[in-house]
Amino acid sequence: MATSFKVVIPARFASSRLPGKPLLEIVGKAMILHVCEKAALAGAEEVVVATDHEQILDCVKQAGFNAVMTLASHTSGTERLTEVANKLGWSDDTVIVNCQGDEPLIPPTLIHKAAVALIEQDIAQVASLCAPINEKEEVFNPNAVKVVRDALDYALYFSRAPIPWNRDCFPDGVLNGQAEHYRHIGIYSYTAGFLRRYITWPACALEQIESLEQLRILYQGERILVPSVAQVPEAGVDTQEDLDRINRLMQQ
Repeated sequence: MATSFKVVIPARFASSRLPGKPLLEIVGKAMILHVCEKAALAGAEEVVVATDHEQILDCVKQAGFNAVMTLASHTSGTERLTEVANKLGWSDDTVIVNCQGDEPLIPPTLIHKAAVALIEQDIAQVASLCAPINEKEEVFNPNAVKVVRDALDYALYFSRAPIPWNRDCFPDGVLNGQAEHYRHIGIYSYTAGFLRRYITWPACALEQIESLEQLRILYQGERILVPSVAQVPEAGVDTQEDLDRINRLMQQ
């Protein structure tokens, strides 16, 4: 079975905490270019940056990667991806991995796994990833999104709450060594046809309550395949402290 896929990297210029974030330098190179390089190493047949700013467009193209100008009015990266798929005329069965533009240390193997997981099955048109949680603090951390899956690794529910709730040992949060809890990793692969359907759906109450966009997919009766990997990748860049941390890691 062919494993052909595209990677689209949404990259907005505006950021409340780090304006111009995609262009900030890490070891002498714009952050967005580090992400492009990781995507290219993942085996994607095409890597496209979806941006709303000419400086980002120019930076990416000068480095030899493709970039597309998209509307500044988009409210999510998913809408930006769909505009790219439509502008470039990708067919409904094209597999697209959404790779965040502020994760310069995303392992190429994870990008590849997200794509291949979707390609190698025919139930879902969306796939993502998760990793086992081994620290009790993470189980109870609302910033760590948990996922519960069925026997075939399709998502049953995502939550900021500690799911599943272990009736016998919570709320002490004692982990008994079994892989009961999984943290969702926010990388997605989709078919272009799914994206075209998705943007027509209104937000649902569950997604608004949890502030988790993926719950709209489950609410509409669609499936999300969520295979597990060994560990969660290094966190991306939201603050100056994050940028300093990534610079230190990459210098090593």
